[in-house]
Amino acid sequence: MFTGIVAGTGNITSISGKDVIRIDIDFCNVTTDKLEIGASVSVDGVCLTVVEINSPIISFDVIPETLKLTTLGSKDVSSMVNLERSLKMGDELGGHLLSGHIMGMGEITTRNEGDDFLDLIIKPPKKINKYIQEKGYLAIDGISLTVGEVSEEGFNLHLIPETLAITTIGTKNVGERVNIEVDSMTQTIVTTVERILEGR
Repeated sequence: MFTGIVAGTGNITSISGKDVIRIDIDFCNVTTDKLEIGASVSVDGVCLTVVEINSPIISFDVIPETLKLTTLGSKDVSSMVNLERSLKMGDELGGHLLSGHIMGMGEITTRNEGDDFLDLIIKPPKKINKYIQEKGYLAIDGISLTVGEVSEEGFNLHLIPETLAITTIGTKNVGERVNIEVDSMTQTIVTTVERILEGR
């Protein structure tokens, strides 16, 4: 499990393989202390398993399906990614509970930047529209964020300097895609209400 509180960013140093893709990431801004093989790490919101440690370089194996369904498939060597190590018992839950299972990719359609803020409008895939509500929670590339306004064009995010400084979201441009995960509580509530309504 994760919280969506990104610890920092890492730099992809190598991508190799054919059937299973090996991705090596330099945890330049994130500690690898006590990180073990088999541990889970959120990489741009995608839950990946550590397969090799040559600190600060950490290696992950990724199957083609994951590359197809998430933005990891568009990454290159030198791409920066958001990193969060898995939640441990006793850790503070500062964001909201996440599994690292991406529900779909959204496209940035509008970018409005000021001196100390950034507003983005993201158009999600239709299949997850029903889960997105104003003031609800989403994880965008693994970042726990509160949804602003929701319209036919998509949903708005109001990003503060701290988020922009610690994560990669400030570097995203119009036309780029982001990973979206809706928290499980919202999914459960929406699904339950749908079943109740269908049963009437």
